[in-house]
Amino acid sequence: MPATTVAVVQTGSVPFDPAATATRVAGLIGDCAARGAKLAVFPEALLGTYPKGLRFGAPVGTRTEEGRAEFARYFAGAVDLDGPELAQIAEASAAHGVFTVLGIIERSGGTLYCTAVHIDPAAGIVGTHRKLMPTGSERLIWGFGDGSTLTVNDTGFGKLGSVICWENYMPLLRQAMYAQGVELYCAPTVDDRDTWQHTMSHIALEGRCFVLSAAQAIRADAYGDDYASALEPDEAGYLIRGGSVILDPAGQALAGPVYDEEAILTAEVDVAQRPGRTFDFDPAGHYARPDVFRLSVDTRPKPSVVFEG
Repeated sequence: MPATTVAVVQTGSVPFDPAATATRVAGLIGDCAARGAKLAVFPEALLGTYPKGLRFGAPVGTRTEEGRAEFARYFAGAVDLDGPELAQIAEASAAHGVFTVLGIIERSGGTLYCTAVHIDPAAGIVGTHRKLMPTGSERLIWGFGDGSTLTVNDTGFGKLGSVICWENYMPLLRQAMYAQGVELYCAPTVDDRDTWQHTMSHIALEGRCFVLSAAQAIRADAYGDDYASALEPDEAGYLIRGGSVILDPAGQALAGPVYDEEAILTAEVDVAQRPGRTFDFDPAGHYARPDVFRLSVDTRPKPSVVFEG
């Protein structure tokens, strides 16, 4: 298998405007293709907005009417899997021949999910992963995914899976991905701390895989004057400052990290390099001890209501 150019896109939403964000993403897919990329990885919650710093009027024991209105606005800016925004992005993926991984806020019934969507240029949406464990106050606004969306797809240039933001701190989830043979480990995120880089390097080494982490870079003023963030931007004006990176199976950075700017990072990857690394460490193979440890993964969907008969 020849080496393939891959891209990680560091950008931000057009907050609360999914149509405008979809147009931005479609254009950036074209920019990735112009750089020779066959894969483009976008950040967490890009299509649908990451509401950094919002409180949603939810002190313990009550919800304010202002907070309900804030959530209603957020809900209206989310997207449906079969909606026009993802259709537009799938068209761009097909037109440019770029496999796309995109973080979205998925609307399903009355609930929102933080989801990573896998879009094949020939087949459209071939995988979705709903964040299993929203972090902290994210649990107020997002539902929980289940094991049915631990998707690994064969792109033709490597097996690809997505693990979102702080899910990457869940050892058993990482092991479930390694056991599926993930070679292109995508980590859409909004974690812009310096310590995130240690986590990504560790995963590349632990999984003996390429790691592609796409973080949002968005200025505070992009959210508008009426945005009631409890957080202040950094000195450059960014509310989320980026930190996107591409690493090889030895944990070495091939591109990035980049901060306080929008950017497209590219690198050449060749999954044929992996056996040279799994030679002395395969976390789901010869370095496992199934006689001592065993992981059971329930991949059945868990709908709240099942209609039978």
